[in-house]
Order: sequence, then structure tokens, then C-alpha cells
Amino acid sequence: MASQHVVASTYRSILRELRKSVSSLQAPSKRNVVNPLSSNFRSILEGYRQSGNERVLEDVRNAVALMHASRQHQFLLDRYNPLIDLTAEERIHATARRVGLDMPPTITSPDTLASLQIAARHLHDLQPVAFPTETVYGLGALALNSTAASRIFTTKGRPSDNPLIVHVSSFKMLRSIIPSNFTLPATYQILMRHFWPGALTLLFPSDPNVIPSIITANHPTVAIRMPSHPVARALIAVADAPLAAPSANSSGKPSPTRAEHVLRDHDGRLGIILDGGPCIVGVESTVVDGLQPDGNIRVLRPGGVTVEDMSRVLQQELDGAECIPQVLVHRRDYADQELEQAPTTPGMKYRHYSPSVPVTLLFTRSPTPAGEQSYNASEYLATLSLSSDLSRPIKVGLLTPTDSVLGMFMLPDGIEWRRFFLGPVSNPAVTAQKLFDGLLTLEEEKVDLILIEEIEEFKEGLAVMNRVRKAAGEFKYLTF
Repeated sequence: MASQHVVASTYRSILRELRKSVSSLQAPSKRNVVNPLSSNFRSILEGYRQSGNERVLEDVRNAVALMHASRQHQFLLDRYNPLIDLTAEERIHATARRVGLDMPPTITSPDTLASLQIAARHLHDLQPVAFPTETVYGLGALALNSTAASRIFTTKGRPSDNPLIVHVSSFKMLRSIIPSNFTLPATYQILMRHFWPGALTLLFPSDPNVIPSIITANHPTVAIRMPSHPVARALIAVADAPLAAPSANSSGKPSPTRAEHVLRDHDGRLGIILDGGPCIVGVESTVVDGLQPDGNIRVLRPGGVTVEDMSRVLQQELDGAECIPQVLVHRRDYADQELEQAPTTPGMKYRHYSPSVPVTLLFTRSPTPAGEQSYNASEYLATLSLSSDLSRPIKVGLLTPTDSVLGMFMLPDGIEWRRFFLGPVSNPAVTAQKLFDGLLTLEEEKVDLILIEEIEEFKEGLAVMNRVRKAAGEFKYLTF
């Protein structure tokens, strides 16, 4: 019979492997996975202790070895790309095929196909079409035709120095409009693998022989993304052409997240609006410049893909690399005055997202900066009724999270309040989804003033506060 020392050593080996095996099962997708060796190891070892059979102890040792080998096998599968022997470009093409980026969309409804074909003909007649994306509704036109693209500017009343984002439906289409000698940086390969199709726009070198200058505002780069919304990708595929598409609102207004928002804004000026239901992201795409010599990722406009998520995937996939790129946010982590005067992407220069009524941003979390006045919340809200020269009670819209300090605050009498809740404080993605809908809903209810409470600038909250700061004409710091 084996010594107690051997048994104890084997027991410790099992516990060590169990600990590592359990830690490898902590990912959300694996929490319900049961390791049979883990669940039965105690009975196996107790069986040996009772019988003294050396074969049982050998079985236990083999179980430890198997657990170790299984864990190492999974580690290698997770760490190394099975396409490792291919070139970077071949890997991108193979990955595109594997995840369906180059597969034509499947359209099962004859009515949907007919609507898409009508919209595609409208596009080829050089007319703009409003269509849904996962971020906001877009106003699309043929990206490679300057006449078609110019009608986006006239329809929206958009300044000509505000560039447009080009939307593609496949990696093959992307490759057809960027310079053939451009090699995708490793950072782009990672970000595309994780966030395309989706709410991420990347800056690429522009081929002036392909991309009209009206799209790029005469910059040497062009912003491109692949939307994930099935209607958007299907429309691009049926039209068989990349589409330039800013948000489908009049310039400076809140972006539409429902087809009725577009209809109300443009009031018959558009021939076709494709209704794909409410947008699930609710704010525009994140725009990234990864072309700078230092290799860092610069976020020119925060949006539907968060800084935290981009940092996470870059760190995971470049673990062990000599230098992992930083994700830097414009105006938070760095400044570029030249870029602000001549932006390479939308949303950087002009005031945006403002409804037709005044908007005030209320800071309820941030400390009052030096030189700024703070107001007692009860007193400030009560004085709103006194500041109005209307013959009726002032009507005030209030956009807040459901469980924030202001969301649960007892509002004073004498004001006709219209609340629009933006979801829980803990879920900024819901706030992002509801923000523009809230602004447009309160505008439609003909409020006299809209108050928006700040949220933490974390995850999607960064994009929310970016939009709210641009929408607001006034800031107030409140104390409670």
C-alpha cells in the first residue's frame, strides 16, 4: 500500500488541478459546465483509502494528468489562432469568411426584398434613402458618386467641411475602395475581428481616384464601417455599392432612432424611409484613428463600442507583446486643435444633437469647478416657474436615470413636469439607447425646457455625455 505521503501528494495535485480547472470555467459562457473529474474526485480518492488498491491510486494519478492536459489543450486553443500559418491578409480574408463578413445576406421575405430593391433603384437614381442601422437611422447615398453624396448635404443642411462615413456590407467591398497596397495594422485586425460588423468606424487611407473629395472633406483619410443591422447590410448588398450615410436628421438636431423620428423631421422631403424598428445602440458609432506613427488607438468620437471593450480585446490579443497600444480619447487624453478645426470625422466641430427647445445639463455627481456657481437642487427647480413669462405653468421635460438622485427626487409644484426615464444608473447602455428618443419625445410633447441629468462617463456613458454636452446650451451644478 502506498505511503500516506504519496496519498497526500496526489491529493494536493488534484486540488491544484481542480483550482486551475475551476478558474478556467469562470467565463459567463462556461459557468454551467460540469467537469466530471472535479465532481467525482473525492469519491475516487475515498475509494482508494477504503480498498488500498494500488490500481485506484494509479487511476487518480492518471486523472490528474488528464485534467492538466485538458487545461493546457484549452489554453492553446484560446491563445493561438488556427490560421497562424497564413499571412495577415489571408487571415483577415479567412476570418471574414468564417464569421460571415463576406456572405451575402439572406432575405427570406419577398416583401422585404421588394422594398430593398425599390430603395436600391432610388439610390442608383442618385437620390438619398433613410434606413435603419444598429446605432441610429442613416441617410444613405452612393458613396462613390459625388452628385449622389452632395444630396446628403443639401437634404440635411450639412456643412460641406463635415466628412461622411462610408458603410460597406462585406470585407470584399471594403478592400475594393481602399488602396490596394494598404496593409491592415494588427490593431485594426483585432478590432475588426471583435467589433465588425458593428458600431465601430475606422479611419483608412483614402484613394482619391475612388472616394470623392466631398466624402472626405478633402482629407487623405476616409472613415468606414460595416453595420450589423440586417436591413442596413442587405440594402448595401442589394444596391451592390458602398453607401455614405450620416444620421438621418436635419443638421444639428438629435439623431433619429425610430423611423417616425425621420418622417417627422423631414416631413415629406424624403422619397423612401425603410422602417427597421427602434435602434438597439441608440448613439452613433465610435470613430477610431489607428493610423498614427505611435500605433496608439485614438478615439475621435466615442460611441456604441466602448473604450473599455477596445482596451480589453487589445490587451487580451496582444498579451506578451513588447508594446500594447493605448486607447486615447480626444479631449480627455489628448488635444488636437488642428483636428477640431478641420475634422476627419463627423461630430467633432459643430454643435449637434439639439432639439428645438433649450436644453440644460444638470451636474449632480461632479464637484463644482472653481469659478462656477452651485445651486441647491430644490431651490433651482422651484425657480424655474418664476423665470417663465408664460401665462400658463411652464412645461419642463426631465431626462434622468430611474434610480439616480434626481430620478427619485420629489419635484416641486407649480411646474408641469414631463419625465422620461433613461434606465438604471448601473446600465449606461440603456441610457445610450434611450437618449435621443427621450430628447425627441419631449420635443414632440412641446415642453418649454429640457433638463438632462449627468451620468458617469464610463462605458457607454462616455458617448452619452459627449452628446449631452453638445446638445446643452447651459450647464448647472446642483447640490442636495
